[in-house]
Amino acid sequence: MKWRGNRQSDNMEDRRGSSGKGKLIAGGGIIGLIFVIAQFVLSDGDISVLDQLDEPSGNSTEVRELTPEEKELGDFTATVLAYTEDTWNSIFSENGMQYREPGMVLFTDAVQTACGGASAASGPFYCPGDQKVYMDLSFFNELRDRFGAQGGDFAIAYVMAHEVGHHVQNLLGTATKVRQLQQQTSREEANELSVALELQADFYAGVWAYYNKQYLQEGDIEEALSAANAVGDDAIQRKTSGRVNPDSFTHGTSEQRMKWFMRGYNSGDIRQGDTFSEILN
Repeated sequence: MKWRGNRQSDNMEDRRGSSGKGKLIAGGGIIGLIFVIAQFVLSDGDISVLDQLDEPSGNSTEVRELTPEEKELGDFTATVLAYTEDTWNSIFSENGMQYREPGMVLFTDAVQTACGGASAASGPFYCPGDQKVYMDLSFFNELRDRFGAQGGDFAIAYVMAHEVGHHVQNLLGTATKVRQLQQQTSREEANELSVALELQADFYAGVWAYYNKQYLQEGDIEEALSAANAVGDDAIQRKTSGRVNPDSFTHGTSEQRMKWFMRGYNSGDIRQGDTFSEILN
């Protein structure tokens, strides 16, 4: 992806020089939460599995200097965040709305948020409480080495755009409506609502890519699709447990995630992102 020399966002905070233990956040993480839920369902309801969601925080903190490679990666993510700001400011303005830019925090190992403590195991996530995206960039090593994603800088950009998509849902009120509906329905239907919410965030990531074609390079879309394929519920369950339980899906299958990203990328039209009608019918 082309990014050098372009504007970097002022809304990014880099905390990677400090690290310590924390607890896994119950929500938002692409791989961490799917993995824990999968283990719980496939263990026939062994409640001890859910202890992973509430590990006590430690008090130790390590401070270190970032490497040149880490600094460059920070510059890249700050530039991609700026790309998302330009895109969504434009889309919201075209639709008579005002976009509130989210923050983004880069961290190592663990972080405290308005949604609670989180460890790197949760993967990248969005916290509506402080309207920030949180990312431990080591996640992408796991995505490549353990889950078979292709890797590359646009895989990072895709995940960032997906999490910013959750911010868009928060601003539009979609996330609040989904949470309210989930409290009034069965676990299976609540999971279906969660899948629709996640697939819509993938769609919004595709819309963002459509608006940023001038920065794309050969192979970028393939990197995004490889990442989307790797983080499908079915792919992660198969990789971590060897079994697939569709009733426990909360983020969508690999095929669904790739499909909705490409629908956003091919159309560039936010009005075509009604994942709820398709998933719930």
